[in-house]
Amino acid sequence: MSTPGRPGRRSPLAAFAIAAATLILATACGSAAKQTSGAGTPVAAEGSASASVPTQDVVSDIQTDPALKAELPAAIAARGTLLLGTTQPTGLAGLPHDGVDAAGKEVGLDVDLRDAIAKKLGVTWDVEYGTFQTIIPGTQNGKFDVGWGNFGVTKAREQIVDFATYLTDGQAFLGASSVSATKISTLTDLCGYTVATSPGSTFQQILTDGAAKCSAAGKKPYTVQYFSDSAPIFLGLANGKIDVMFGPTLSVKYDASHVPDTKFLGQISSTPVGAVTAKGSPLAKPLSDAVNALIADGSYAKIFAKWGVPDTAVKTSQVNPDPGF
Repeated sequence: MSTPGRPGRRSPLAAFAIAAATLILATACGSAAKQTSGAGTPVAAEGSASASVPTQDVVSDIQTDPALKAELPAAIAARGTLLLGTTQPTGLAGLPHDGVDAAGKEVGLDVDLRDAIAKKLGVTWDVEYGTFQTIIPGTQNGKFDVGWGNFGVTKAREQIVDFATYLTDGQAFLGASSVSATKISTLTDLCGYTVATSPGSTFQQILTDGAAKCSAAGKKPYTVQYFSDSAPIFLGLANGKIDVMFGPTLSVKYDASHVPDTKFLGQISSTPVGAVTAKGSPLAKPLSDAVNALIADGSYAKIFAKWGVPDTAVKTSQVNPDPGF
């Protein structure tokens, strides 16, 4: 938990369109692969998708705080913009973090949060898109002033970049409905399963660090597969090639409600998530102070209430908190 960190996310409908086409071809060739039953609730059709996206304006009334703007480097305050590196959302599958509505507008908790931060600081975002794997290097080499991608705070990352935290996300499991497990609360509950996650993420680190737990418990080890896009993960869950997806809690819960024949299996841990700046950058503190100002004036709570995830809010934003791992 992006959280974190998460694979590139196509909408579940798009992913299952790919899955269906692939499985139909496989069946025509005499494969034993089975089509999914279609149980579960798919994402709304394109014509009505925007109806499921909350639309209340929780940002426009936020006022610039002159004291916070004065914390910015003079050149940035004069320029009035911050260069933001982030991932480009597609469809609605990335909600509540981010997505694109039927009108082509970017929406989501993260979008509202960063726009609110910019309002407090009296600047606007100059957005450039990258991948999860390129955003942190981009902040290190000066391509971006700020990186935003649901990046979970880790000790390793804090060695190379600074964080200004804005929420807490968890590490959770999405299982195929055929998986016998009803709950996964420890890594040993994964033993014997094939698990999919995103490369270069905190999920990969957790699975790598815990790889010896199954053998120590006398169980068959879990197998890990890495994907940068969620479409092949959904396909793997549908055709039995993958048993469990390991990803950020907010997104996994969303998928469990919208991807056919899947189920939420629980959360294993949580991680503070933050905006990323270059190590030693003067921007981390004003970003954190802006979040704390939003918390103090109630704007922050309104954003989290809009997206239905108040339990992931932080009480206080911190610069480089101790992540515990």
